Formats: sequence, C-alpha cells, structure tokens
Amino acid sequence: MKAVQCLEYGDPKNLVVNDLPDPAPGPRDAIIAVEAVGLGYVDGLNVRGAYQVKRPLPFIPGSELAGTVIAVGSEVPQDLVGKRVMALAERGALCEKAVVFAAQCTPLPEKFSSVAAAAALVNYSTAIYGFETCGHLQPGETVLVLGASGGVGMAAIDVAKGMGATVVAAASSDGRLAACVKAGADLVVNYSAPDWRKTLEGVLDGRKLTVIYDPVGGQWSETAFRCLAPGGRHLVVGFAGGEIPKIPLNLPLLKRASIVGVDWGGHVRAAAGAAAVIFQRMIDLVNEGRINPQPAATFALEETPALLTRMLNRENIGKPVVVIGKAP
Repeated sequence: MKAVQCLEYGDPKNLVVNDLPDPAPGPRDAIIAVEAVGLGYVDGLNVRGAYQVKRPLPFIPGSELAGTVIAVGSEVPQDLVGKRVMALAERGALCEKAVVFAAQCTPLPEKFSSVAAAAALVNYSTAIYGFETCGHLQPGETVLVLGASGGVGMAAIDVAKGMGATVVAAASSDGRLAACVKAGADLVVNYSAPDWRKTLEGVLDGRKLTVIYDPVGGQWSETAFRCLAPGGRHLVVGFAGGEIPKIPLNLPLLKRASIVGVDWGGHVRAAAGAAAVIFQRMIDLVNEGRINPQPAATFALEETPALLTRMLNRENIGKPVVVIGKAP
C-alpha cells in the first residue's frame, strides 16, 4: 500500500510517500480501505516533533479518517466488514489501508459522505462537546468564535448555528471574514484592528455576549473576555496563537463568569465509549439537517507535504481533506 511516512522530525517537506506492506489486523482491530483523511494543525506539529507527545519514528501522520472496513480481527464481529465508517486512527491515517481499533469505528449513514466525515471528525466533536457539555449553550444566545476561519472555527460556527445561537466570527482579514459569512456566521469582526474591542461592542449592538469559543489564546483571549456578559462562559479550546494567556482572575470574579476547559481528547481518554457517543450525536445532527460538515478543499495523498506546510504557516481557510482513491 501507499503511505505517507515521517522518517525524521522537522519540515513537512521531508515527508515521503512509500510503498509499505499491507497491514494485518490484531484480534480487536479493523483494517480500513481509507477514502478520506482530515488534517489539522496538530498533524503538522506531530511532523515537526513539536507536539506535547512525540510519536515514535517512523510514523504515518494523520488520525481522522473515513473509509470501508475490509478485514477485522478474531474478536471483532464479521458483520463490520463492508461497512463505511469513520474512526480515529492512532497508528496513522495517511495511507491506503489503516489499522484502527474496531471499537472506535462508527458506521456512516448514506447521506454522510466519507469526505464530509473526515472533515468533521475532530473539529465537530470538539465543538459539540464544547457547546453542549462544557458550555451548556442555549438557543438564542450569542457566541463569539475566535480564529473563526480555521477548521476548528468553521466547525464551531456550524455547530453553534445548529444549536440556535447567533454567531459572531472573529478573524484577521476581510477574505477570512467573508469565508466565515459563507459558513453561516451572522456577524463578523476583524481582530487584527488595533481597537477591535470597540469594534466588537459596535457589532454586538446591545446583544449580550454569553459564550466565547477560543481556540486561539494569546492577546485576543483577555480582550474577548472583557466583552463577555455577566454569567457568561469562556470556552478554552487551544492556543493556536502560540501564547497561553494570563487572564486576571478579578475579571471572572466581577463578571460572575466561567472559564471552562474544552479538552475533547482528554474527555475521550478518560471516559470509555465517550467518542462513540459524540460521533453518534454528530450523525444525528447531520441527519436532522442542523449541521453540514464540508471540507474547505480536497487534496491528493502526494500533496500532503505542501498541505501541512501551508497549515503550519496558517495559510489555510477551513478544514482540508486528503482524498485517497474514489471517496464517496
């Protein structure tokens, strides 16, 4: 099979596409003929060796995939074979045949394409977990999404809208803001402006900002928090801006507001079966027409090195997906 391999930590341009032996399933494994792989910023960090947990070399990057099960291990029901599924591939996804734990496979309905599922897997799961479990988002509330033009932000826009919220998208350029509007954002604010807090207050026009979805961190977090209404919730998703903010604790005290960590990966690791619950919730929302996951663009396997380079340089808008073979 063909597979992208990271042979040494460093620049993604050093990734290679090699021919590797076809994998065999362990007792609890499934082998998936991969059709689509969603990529995120963390995949670039893994290749650089800059993520908090280093993957042993050599390794196949990527973890979000969708495809068709072609073989299973001895302890897995045979009726899983032939089903189209989405799954997290801890042993790598950017390959023609991936090994995954069968328990992590979620069958896909016909209307949920493999490309859409690969685009949705992590970012939509994080948004659903963040808004429903951590943020207790209610219909009619107003949400500010920081870094809204990236894959994480686009998923947050779609999920928040699907839950009945008004969404304010914050991004760094007019082109990115236009993409956010196309994705469903009701209002936008350019947070590269010197006094974007005042701009945001004007955009809100008297609305109470009750939830912040923050995958960015850095200098933007405190400014956003200062705009939060009393009793609001600031959801901490990540620090793509590179700096972990230090918000003065008198602010949540005076606002009677909450700062809530949204670590979907930690939640899944700590609670057996948690991933399957979120995946099924995502499928239900798709079937109800409340969310519509789509990739920003699709790429071939051989384009992975250049794609990850662009992601690390923050040149992408939305969630890119690598298509392998003919993905439905």
